[in-house]
Amino acid sequence: MPRGKRRPQKTALDVLSSKVRDLDVSDDESYNDNASIISNASCSTSIDERSCVPTDDNDEQSLSDAFEEKLSEAIDGLSQKSAQGRTSSFESICNVFCKKYIPDFILNRRMTITDSIERALRKGGDNEKAVAANLSCLLCIQLGSIDVSENVCQELLPTLMFVANDESVPLLAREKCCLAIALLTFIAYNEEIDSAMQLFRNLWARLIHSSTVSAPAATLYSTALSSWCLLLSTISIRNSTILPTLSELSLLLDSAYLEVRMATGELLTVLLEMVRECEDMDEYEPDEELISKLRELATDSQKYRAKKDRKTQRSNFRQILHYVEFDEPPNIQVRFGQEILSMNTWTKKKEYDVLCQALGSGMNMHMTENDLVRDILNLGPKLCQTKLLSNKQSKMERQQINAANFKVRTKTRGKVRDKRIATID
Repeated sequence: MPRGKRRPQKTALDVLSSKVRDLDVSDDESYNDNASIISNASCSTSIDERSCVPTDDNDEQSLSDAFEEKLSEAIDGLSQKSAQGRTSSFESICNVFCKKYIPDFILNRRMTITDSIERALRKGGDNEKAVAANLSCLLCIQLGSIDVSENVCQELLPTLMFVANDESVPLLAREKCCLAIALLTFIAYNEEIDSAMQLFRNLWARLIHSSTVSAPAATLYSTALSSWCLLLSTISIRNSTILPTLSELSLLLDSAYLEVRMATGELLTVLLEMVRECEDMDEYEPDEELISKLRELATDSQKYRAKKDRKTQRSNFRQILHYVEFDEPPNIQVRFGQEILSMNTWTKKKEYDVLCQALGSGMNMHMTENDLVRDILNLGPKLCQTKLLSNKQSKMERQQINAANFKVRTKTRGKVRDKRIATID
């Protein structure tokens, strides 16, 4: 021990006086007054009798409260002065709206969110405009099953259409606005559908009349073409005066950009599907030249195109070619949870693709919970949650099944690898 820090040695008198003090302490004074009531109670009870142990219900409630608190903070952050902070708040709310279906929570806050979206679209920066347009889609999808959704769509549509038609706005923000206009018009189905389709028609028509188009501009025009195709499925083509001709579609198929060719192929199938339900519109039946072009796209092997792009193009245009030539509808099935979505029309596939583009990874959750999405895709009423839980295997059952399968595979593989097996030459 270092010098200067030696403990003072106790004398016999000190030891005797300490023992006398211990004997003089009464029972009342021996109780620990500094200990709290809760600490003493927890120490005097058994583990089974302790009520302070959190249960599953308490955990779920605390998680729900924490989630709502964070979402409320993000909504309040939409009005802060920092542009980067507002953009981050928009992105956070978009992520939540994709992953959770919470229309009741949003209902009382819809005016705050709507005003923030309009302000961002008018005065925000480039990224802020893009995420605000994206949030407008998700907001109306969340509120789609409630009557106020149509009012929200009508309030946001004029601003979205102004931004989408403004040449000074960056192309990414205009692209997001086009998708938002298509979905909001599709959900509300109001008198704005004609002006929205005319706006999209003016945008994608530049692909035909312009000799050179940049890649970002081609992405914008292909989104406008895809949005126009979605709205086309909601109107009567007999009374439409803005239908494209087959020669225009043939020119679009010659585009150097994959997204333009894909959007044109989808438009061709939706248009033919609607035309073939009529009896006196034979002028839209493809001729041999157009069919030959579709066949080339379905078997394209040009090396100057990316391998992934060639694979995607061939896969999609093979289905398109089968429908154009042999009138074979698509047969696509998507499994989510305990349900299966079957798509046997190009119109239904188009609606599904646009919803996927807006919801991203949260599409399966919304198909399970969201009444609007289920109504659009004709999925019927939601399944009972108890039925879903009863059909779900427990973790122990899955482990036992996997262990049994592993044992069978091991035995089979061991027999094949055994060197004592006779080989036939």
